[in-house]
Amino acid sequence: MAYLSQNEINAMGFASVGRNVKISDKAAIYNPETIKIGDNSRIDDFCIISGLVEIGRYCHITPMCLVAGGIPGVYLSDFSTLAYGVKVFAQSDDYTGETMTNSLIPKKFKNEKFEPVYICRHVIIGAGSVIFPGVVIAEGCAIGSMTLVNRSTEDWGIYTGIPAKRKSNRSKNLLNLEKIFFQSEDENDPI
Repeated sequence: MAYLSQNEINAMGFASVGRNVKISDKAAIYNPETIKIGDNSRIDDFCIISGLVEIGRYCHITPMCLVAGGIPGVYLSDFSTLAYGVKVFAQSDDYTGETMTNSLIPKKFKNEKFEPVYICRHVIIGAGSVIFPGVVIAEGCAIGSMTLVNRSTEDWGIYTGIPAKRKSNRSKNLLNLEKIFFQSEDENDPI
């Protein structure tokens, strides 16, 4: 995987970019002026990032993900991870047939849903999962592969299925590891 140089990242015109950020040269970034990326975060091959998007520290967006922030925005907090092929949408068409759909149709003929998506700290979203507009994935949640999240979650849960359902609690031990990690951060090669 080849990453953009710091000069190439700076030239894109992001709203802000932290230190040690890595972006694949095969990622597609639209509207960089509305995108913020925190320290030590990474965007891998074949990802599409567009619209209002804020990415915290130590976030990893793995290959083939789509983060469509649109107008309301997608917000990834520190230590969140999107596994291969995750799709996150902050806006969507009305599929009922009561209105027209697709981006080529003027807004007066459509009834789009516009709601921000919040992915809180220490969330991991499994491969192939889809996150709908208006969802808050609460702190510490793990979303299993191929899960459809159409409602907000509660803290520290493991969710799977279509639609997502809480299956069990997730361990909070990683919070202890986070403290140790930050104490030794100077020794770490973050990416």
